[in-house]
Amino acid sequence: MRPVAVLGIGQTVIDEHWDKSLREIAGEAAFAAIQDAAVEHPEALFVGNMLSPLIGGQNQLGTFIADWVGMWRAEAVKIEAACGSGAAAFRQGLIAVASGEIETALVVGVEKMTDKAGHDVTAALATAADADYELEQGISFVGLNALIMRRYMYEFGWKHADFAPFSINAHANAMHNPYARLHDKITLDQFEKSSMVATPINLLDASPIGDGAAAVILVPAEKVSSMPGRPRICVAGSASATDTIAIHSRKDPLFLSAAYQSSRRAYEMAGVGREDIDFFELHDAFSIMSALSLEACGYAERGQGPRLGLDNEIRINGGKLPICTRGGLKARGHPVGATGMYQIVEVVQQLRGECGRGQVDGARIGMAQNIGGSGATILTHILKAE
Repeated sequence: MRPVAVLGIGQTVIDEHWDKSLREIAGEAAFAAIQDAAVEHPEALFVGNMLSPLIGGQNQLGTFIADWVGMWRAEAVKIEAACGSGAAAFRQGLIAVASGEIETALVVGVEKMTDKAGHDVTAALATAADADYELEQGISFVGLNALIMRRYMYEFGWKHADFAPFSINAHANAMHNPYARLHDKITLDQFEKSSMVATPINLLDASPIGDGAAAVILVPAEKVSSMPGRPRICVAGSASATDTIAIHSRKDPLFLSAAYQSSRRAYEMAGVGREDIDFFELHDAFSIMSALSLEACGYAERGQGPRLGLDNEIRINGGKLPICTRGGLKARGHPVGATGMYQIVEVVQQLRGECGRGQVDGARIGMAQNIGGSGATILTHILKAE
């Protein structure tokens, strides 16, 4: 398998885009990536998306978007892995280019979520859970995460306020990201007084949905040269792992086994250890997932994930491991099928040194981790600036 580089990136602002269709949002990100890469005709299109059949009534999304961006004779396919769809599409594009089958791949993650009522979106998101044993009981996706968080607090003795630093950090970082949905700093007092969604998860524990798309162009690394002020960004590690889809079937519902497996494989492939990672774009759909991800990836002992936030170790300035440097899902927003691609684009921005006041000084190695469902599918990618 040959080394692969990210040549171009593009993204849209995450918002309620009432005036734009799914294909327009996807096209905006795709054209931005194509322009950034200065390529004319990508050979293949890989689309990450979860909800287009359920919310937009549109299947065959690969051809749907290929038609819109003018890739009429190119290979095009949609990849679905719940909220991990974006990173799953990226991995398929990566494998296609690494194998030598494709020379130039366009990967787009896109989701249009705000055209339906909230209860319809909640029902659509719940399809990431086990239909026979979880949905059948009427539980929602936030309800499942609330059960995990409640048990975690009970087992390890944490208070709800101990999770506040994850949300406070994300909102502070989003202030410097023009593509983020939320540009409001929050305080501990606001976190504690926020409206309850599903005990113990409140509004400021949870990420907002939205409409958005992010895209990259992948090419063989040998075709990319580093330039002054713009290093070559190579994909050093890529791994995907799964766990049981139903939480109650897991050996330990408070440990993200798929995150552990995929991160270890990615570290090994990249030839790095966890201590070599300069920043981590983790999947903070809910604050409890931040703690569990940090533990599974080796940055905290079991049950001690919140300690990194409380000790200010996750900040861009002065933290040992900056996380969610562009706002994360919590403040950048979580257009589910596009989220994994936003993470990849943000890693590339950091490694290029393009993040302004949100820049991680000296960043050379970044990691992104995208979760599908409540930990059932987890993909980890490590990128290096060369």
